[in-house]
Amino acid sequence: MNLWLWILIACALAYLTKLVGYFVPAKLLENPRIMHVAGTMTIGLLASLTVVNAVASGQGLVLDARIGALVAAAVALWLRAPFLVVVISGAAAAALLRLLGWG
Repeated sequence: MNLWLWILIACALAYLTKLVGYFVPAKLLENPRIMHVAGTMTIGLLASLTVVNAVASGQGLVLDARIGALVAAAVALWLRAPFLVVVISGAAAAALLRLLGWG
């Protein structure tokens, strides 16, 4: 099949999924258990995307300056630094490691 047909099918499925969300009763969404599950799933998804972006390159795993940036940002978060400090510390760690030739 044509690639554009698959893209249109994916777009239609994404739209229909969003449309179905409007038919979910509000009472169900206000349930504390549902809110807890939704929050937990969001955290898990964000954590997995962060790890994949930090160690994956194509089909393989790579240990480069991104790992150092992730560790530096994690330490800044652990020390309860403001978000901007977390981002800058991660970027500075990656820049320093790349300057030293690691990735």
